[in-house]
Amino acid sequence: MSKTTNKFSPEVRARAVRMVLDHEADHPSRWAAVTSIAEKIGCSAHTLLEWVKKAEVDSGKRAGVPTELADRLKALERENRELRQANEILRKASAYFAQAELDRPFKR
Repeated sequence: MSKTTNKFSPEVRARAVRMVLDHEADHPSRWAAVTSIAEKIGCSAHTLLEWVKKAEVDSGKRAGVPTELADRLKALERENRELRQANEILRKASAYFAQAELDRPFKR
């Protein structure tokens, strides 16, 4: 998730994207459609354009990594990082206790 707060609900985003795609033919360019609709919903045109691009990637109309796959990859990378940290902690603990065992005086 992004570091900023999401001002717009997923429903508003989806509706804005749908509006751009539906009314794109009524404007001379996609950018003109985006700026027109962005003004109406109160977001920046660049933000709305990114939403449109993301929707196209998710629907397969544009090349890129779909959101679902990107989220799964991010979760797996996080899990991998946590497991590496846990392994490092266990490795250090094992070395500490092995050294403590070697330093212990020998009893017959």
